[in-house]
Amino acid sequence: MDSIIFGLFAIAYAFLLFCGLRTHNEWTLSSVIFFVVAALIYDNAIYGVGILIGEGTFLETLNLLRFWFHALFTPTLILFSAAVMREANIKWAQNSWVLLIGTLYTIAAMVVEYMAELNGLVLEASRDYGALSYSSAEEAAGPPIMILMVLLALIIAGIMLWWKAKWPWMLIGTVLMAFGSAVPFDIGSNAATNAFELILLFTLVWTKKKLDQKKLYAN
Repeated sequence: MDSIIFGLFAIAYAFLLFCGLRTHNEWTLSSVIFFVVAALIYDNAIYGVGILIGEGTFLETLNLLRFWFHALFTPTLILFSAAVMREANIKWAQNSWVLLIGTLYTIAAMVVEYMAELNGLVLEASRDYGALSYSSAEEAAGPPIMILMVLLALIIAGIMLWWKAKWPWMLIGTVLMAFGSAVPFDIGSNAATNAFELILLFTLVWTKKKLDQKKLYAN
Protein backbone atom coordinates (compact mmCIF):
# COMPACT_ATOMS: atom_id res chain seq x y z
CA MET A 1 0.00 0.00 0.00
CA ASP A 2 2.81 2.45 0.84
CA SER A 3 4.25 2.06 -2.65
CA ILE A 4 1.02 3.49 -4.07
CA ILE A 5 0.83 6.24 -1.46
CA PHE A 6 4.40 7.40 -2.05
CA GLY A 7 3.84 7.25 -5.79
CA LEU A 8 0.83 9.54 -5.35
CA PHE A 9 2.96 11.88 -3.23
CA ALA A 10 5.52 12.04 -6.05
CA ILE A 11 2.76 12.97 -8.49
CA ALA A 12 1.43 15.60 -6.07
CA TYR A 13 4.89 17.15 -5.75
CA ALA A 14 5.30 17.14 -9.53
CA PHE A 15 1.98 18.98 -9.85
CA LEU A 16 3.07 21.42 -7.12
CA LEU A 17 6.33 22.09 -8.97
CA PHE A 18 4.46 22.63 -12.23
CA CYS A 19 2.04 25.09 -10.61
CA GLY A 20 4.89 26.93 -8.92
CA LEU A 21 6.98 27.28 -12.07
CA ARG A 22 4.09 28.01 -14.43
CA THR A 23 3.91 31.68 -13.45
CA HIS A 24 7.47 31.99 -12.15
CA ASN A 25 9.28 34.67 -14.17
CA GLU A 26 12.15 35.89 -12.02
CA TRP A 27 14.66 33.70 -10.20
CA THR A 28 15.44 35.01 -6.74
CA LEU A 29 16.93 33.46 -3.62
CA SER A 30 13.52 32.16 -2.55
CA SER A 31 13.45 30.10 -5.77
CA VAL A 32 15.49 27.46 -3.94
CA ILE A 33 12.09 26.10 -2.88
CA PHE A 34 11.70 24.55 -6.34
CA PHE A 35 14.88 22.51 -5.91
CA VAL A 36 13.55 21.22 -2.59
CA VAL A 37 10.29 20.18 -4.28
CA ALA A 38 12.23 18.47 -7.08
CA ALA A 39 14.25 16.53 -4.51
CA LEU A 40 11.01 15.42 -2.84
CA ILE A 41 9.63 14.22 -6.17
CA TYR A 42 12.68 12.00 -6.44
CA ASP A 43 12.49 10.88 -2.80
CA ASN A 44 8.87 9.78 -2.97
CA ALA A 45 9.20 8.29 -6.45
CA ILE A 46 12.05 6.01 -5.34
CA TYR A 47 9.97 4.85 -2.40
CA GLY A 48 7.10 4.22 -4.77
CA VAL A 49 8.97 2.18 -7.40
CA GLY A 50 11.35 0.32 -5.08
CA ILE A 51 9.15 -2.76 -4.97
CA LEU A 52 9.14 -2.86 -8.79
CA ILE A 53 12.94 -2.52 -9.06
CA GLY A 54 13.68 -5.10 -6.38
CA GLU A 55 16.60 -5.49 -4.01
CA GLY A 56 20.08 -4.94 -5.38
CA THR A 57 22.89 -2.48 -5.95
CA PHE A 58 20.86 -0.33 -8.35
CA LEU A 59 18.06 0.35 -5.86
CA GLU A 60 20.59 0.85 -3.09
CA THR A 61 22.37 3.52 -5.16
CA LEU A 62 19.07 5.24 -5.94
CA ASN A 63 18.29 5.33 -2.23
CA LEU A 64 21.75 6.62 -1.36
CA LEU A 65 21.00 9.60 -3.60
CA ARG A 66 17.89 10.22 -1.54
CA PHE A 67 20.06 10.72 1.54
CA TRP A 68 22.41 13.06 -0.33
CA PHE A 69 19.56 15.13 -1.80
CA HIS A 70 18.02 15.39 1.65
CA ALA A 71 21.30 16.61 3.14
CA LEU A 72 21.97 19.11 0.35
CA PHE A 73 18.54 20.54 -0.43
CA THR A 74 16.46 20.42 2.77
CA PRO A 75 18.80 22.84 4.63
CA THR A 76 18.25 25.41 1.85
CA LEU A 77 14.84 26.00 3.41
CA ILE A 78 16.81 28.12 5.86
CA LEU A 79 17.90 30.35 2.97
CA PHE A 80 14.30 30.33 1.77
CA SER A 81 13.22 31.60 5.20
CA ALA A 82 15.67 34.50 5.06
CA ALA A 83 14.75 35.25 1.44
CA VAL A 84 10.98 35.46 1.93
CA MET A 85 11.40 37.93 4.78
CA ARG A 86 13.64 40.10 2.57
CA GLU A 87 11.33 39.84 -0.44
CA ALA A 88 8.30 40.66 1.72
CA ASN A 89 10.13 43.86 2.68
CA ILE A 90 10.43 43.11 6.38
CA LYS A 91 12.72 45.92 7.44
CA TRP A 92 15.30 44.21 9.66
CA ALA A 93 15.61 41.32 7.19
CA GLN A 94 17.06 43.73 4.61
CA ASN A 95 20.31 43.90 6.57
CA SER A 96 23.18 42.03 4.91
CA TRP A 97 23.96 40.22 8.19
CA VAL A 98 20.62 38.40 7.98
CA LEU A 99 21.58 36.81 4.67
CA LEU A 100 25.08 36.08 5.98
CA ILE A 101 23.75 34.35 9.08
CA GLY A 102 21.19 32.48 6.97
CA THR A 103 23.94 31.25 4.64
CA LEU A 104 26.23 30.15 7.48
CA TYR A 105 23.30 28.51 9.27
CA THR A 106 22.42 26.61 6.08
CA ILE A 107 25.99 25.36 5.69
CA ALA A 108 26.04 24.37 9.36
CA ALA A 109 22.82 22.36 8.89
CA MET A 110 24.37 20.57 5.90
CA VAL A 111 27.47 19.71 7.90
CA VAL A 112 25.36 18.50 10.83
CA GLU A 113 23.34 16.26 8.52
CA TYR A 114 26.48 14.90 6.90
CA MET A 115 28.03 14.05 10.26
CA ALA A 116 24.82 12.58 11.67
CA GLU A 117 23.56 10.64 8.64
CA LEU A 118 25.99 10.39 5.74
CA ASN A 119 29.32 9.87 7.43
CA GLY A 120 29.79 6.12 7.67
CA LEU A 121 26.29 5.46 6.34
CA VAL A 122 25.47 1.78 5.82
CA LEU A 123 22.24 0.98 4.01
CA GLU A 124 20.14 -2.11 4.36
CA ALA A 125 17.00 -3.26 2.56
CA SER A 126 13.78 -2.47 4.37
CA ARG A 127 10.28 -3.72 3.53
CA ASP A 128 7.48 -1.83 5.27
CA TYR A 129 3.79 -1.83 4.43
CA GLY A 130 4.36 -3.04 0.88
CA ALA A 131 7.21 -0.61 0.05
CA LEU A 132 10.84 -1.56 -0.52
CA SER A 133 13.64 0.88 0.18
CA TYR A 134 17.15 1.05 1.59
CA SER A 135 17.51 2.82 4.91
CA SER A 136 20.22 3.36 7.50
CA ALA A 137 21.23 0.21 9.32
CA GLU A 138 21.51 2.28 12.52
CA GLU A 139 18.46 3.91 14.01
CA ALA A 140 18.91 7.58 14.84
CA ALA A 141 18.51 8.54 18.48
CA GLY A 142 16.02 11.36 18.85
CA PRO A 143 14.75 13.81 16.22
CA PRO A 144 17.13 14.79 13.38
CA ILE A 145 19.06 17.89 14.44
CA MET A 146 19.10 19.28 10.90
CA ILE A 147 15.31 19.14 10.69
CA LEU A 148 15.02 20.99 14.00
CA MET A 149 17.39 23.68 12.67
CA VAL A 150 15.28 24.07 9.53
CA LEU A 151 12.00 24.18 11.46
CA LEU A 152 13.39 26.92 13.71
CA ALA A 153 14.21 29.10 10.70
CA LEU A 154 10.81 28.44 9.11
CA ILE A 155 8.98 29.27 12.34
CA ILE A 156 10.84 32.59 12.72
CA ALA A 157 10.07 33.55 9.13
CA GLY A 158 6.48 32.34 9.48
CA ILE A 159 5.92 34.47 12.58
CA MET A 160 7.38 37.53 10.87
CA LEU A 161 5.24 37.08 7.76
CA TRP A 162 2.12 36.72 9.90
CA TRP A 163 3.01 39.72 12.05
CA LYS A 164 4.27 42.09 9.36
CA ALA A 165 2.56 40.92 6.17
CA LYS A 166 -0.63 39.33 7.60
CA TRP A 167 0.25 36.00 5.97
CA PRO A 168 -0.26 33.12 8.47
CA TRP A 169 -0.02 30.15 6.10
CA MET A 170 3.73 29.60 6.19
CA LEU A 171 3.64 29.43 9.99
CA ILE A 172 0.58 27.17 9.97
CA GLY A 173 2.28 24.77 7.55
CA THR A 174 5.44 24.71 9.67
CA VAL A 175 3.57 24.10 12.93
CA LEU A 176 1.63 21.25 11.32
CA MET A 177 4.90 19.76 10.05
CA ALA A 178 6.46 20.00 13.52
CA PHE A 179 3.38 18.33 15.01
CA GLY A 180 3.43 15.57 12.39
CA SER A 181 7.12 14.89 13.05
CA ALA A 182 6.76 14.80 16.82
CA VAL A 183 3.64 12.67 17.18
CA PRO A 184 3.84 8.97 16.23
CA PHE A 185 0.93 7.78 14.10
CA ASP A 186 0.07 4.10 14.18
CA ILE A 187 -1.97 3.96 10.97
CA GLY A 188 -0.42 0.97 9.23
CA SER A 189 1.76 3.17 7.03
CA ASN A 190 5.01 5.13 7.08
CA ALA A 191 3.48 7.93 5.03
CA ALA A 192 1.93 10.04 7.80
CA THR A 193 4.92 12.36 8.23
CA ASN A 194 5.22 12.69 4.45
CA ALA A 195 1.62 13.93 4.32
CA PHE A 196 2.47 16.75 6.74
CA GLU A 197 5.61 17.44 4.69
CA LEU A 198 3.47 17.85 1.58
CA ILE A 199 1.22 20.32 3.42
CA LEU A 200 4.30 22.31 4.48
CA LEU A 201 5.71 22.45 0.95
CA PHE A 202 2.33 23.51 -0.40
CA THR A 203 2.27 26.49 2.00
CA LEU A 204 5.87 27.39 1.10
CA VAL A 205 5.27 27.30 -2.66
CA TRP A 206 2.06 29.27 -2.08
CA THR A 207 4.08 31.85 -0.15
CA LYS A 208 6.59 32.03 -3.00
CA LYS A 209 3.79 32.49 -5.51
CA LYS A 210 2.32 35.39 -3.52
CA LEU A 211 5.75 37.03 -3.40
CA ASP A 212 6.16 36.64 -7.16
CA GLN A 213 2.75 38.25 -7.66
CA LYS A 214 3.73 41.13 -5.35
CA LYS A 215 0.77 40.27 -3.12
CA LEU A 216 2.81 39.65 0.01
CA TYR A 217 4.25 42.84 1.47
CA ALA A 218 5.01 43.98 5.02
CA ASN A 219 3.07 46.98 6.23
